[in-house]
Amino acid sequence: MARIKRAVSAHKSRRKVMKLAKGYWGAKSKQYRAAKEQVARSLRYAFIGRKLRKRDFRRLWITRINAAARLNGMSYSTFINGLKKKNVEVNRKMLADLAVNDPAGFAKLVEIAKA
Repeated sequence: MARIKRAVSAHKSRRKVMKLAKGYWGAKSKQYRAAKEQVARSLRYAFIGRKLRKRDFRRLWITRINAAARLNGMSYSTFINGLKKKNVEVNRKMLADLAVNDPAGFAKLVEIAKA
């Protein structure tokens, strides 16, 4: 059986890890073993973070809509329920944008939801 020499492929994989570890503090950016552990952890955090970002933005939008709805004398839940009954299909991202940038337009939506 032929002997397998791993020099080139091993260097390539190590170089890939060290490139990802650039900018880390101390041994995590200098030593391969420490860098490998930190890169694995960082990639795990990045994966989780991409899921959390969606939740965080939805919470932010709901908070903004609730605040604007209460300024117009209505709670968030009754406002969303009113819009659903009137078949107004505007997503929370757009509602939050209206609440911040166009209070008059948002007030009209509140009137629609009240009716």
